[in-house]
Amino acid sequence: MQKNKTLKALLAVSTVAALFSAAGVQAQNAVSQTPSQTGTSSTPGKQNTSGKTTREGTIDNSNSTGMENRAKQTGAASPSMGASGGGQSAAGAGAKLSAGDEKILKDIAMADMAEVEGGKMAQSKSQNSDVKAFAQQMIDDHTANLNDVKALAQARGVTLPTEPDAKHKAMAAKLDKMSGDAFDKAYMKEAGVQDHKTVHAKLMAAAKKARDPELKALVEKTEPVVAQQLKSAEQMPMAKAGTKAGK
Repeated sequence: MQKNKTLKALLAVSTVAALFSAAGVQAQNAVSQTPSQTGTSSTPGKQNTSGKTTREGTIDNSNSTGMENRAKQTGAASPSMGASGGGQSAAGAGAKLSAGDEKILKDIAMADMAEVEGGKMAQSKSQNSDVKAFAQQMIDDHTANLNDVKALAQARGVTLPTEPDAKHKAMAAKLDKMSGDAFDKAYMKEAGVQDHKTVHAKLMAAAKKARDPELKALVEKTEPVVAQQLKSAEQMPMAKAGTKAGK
């Protein structure tokens, strides 16, 4: 009987100990859950902070529009500087011509002036419609070319002659004393054929000698015009009759 009582007492003690042990485990679980919950509540805060960083990073570093704007601002400055540099290059291209180039430009100007003056004289003195048409072509073509020559001369600081040379003045004085068929034949022979042959030969040589690129372009533009004028003059009946030596 006493043994039974002792066993019952031990069982009771074990039961109570087990209960306390279970309660301790639950308490530990509660404690362990609290940091987890606390961590959970702090985690959103961290996520929010991280989220702010992400959003700020997006604004500061990944905004393609902002980068494009900055690129455009940088790029906008470069073209303007390039344009300015181009302007300076163009101004640099306006340096003075060499002595040879200057002579070429002056010779073209002289020829243009002579052809315009001769054309005006033919318009007033000739009664031949073909001669008058040729004379008008000389006025139109050489006035336009002379304007280009003057523009280039101004850009290069070249002073052009203001009147024809002695040779062309003598030709003009001779033609001025003539009239009728005599004038037409002399004008087409001298101004139409001979003068254009001389000018065309000079232009062909100038195309090879000219150093200035704009002068060279002007020469190359003028040469075919003069060649066509020469061809037109040679086809005129009165020019053929009076230019046997020129063939």
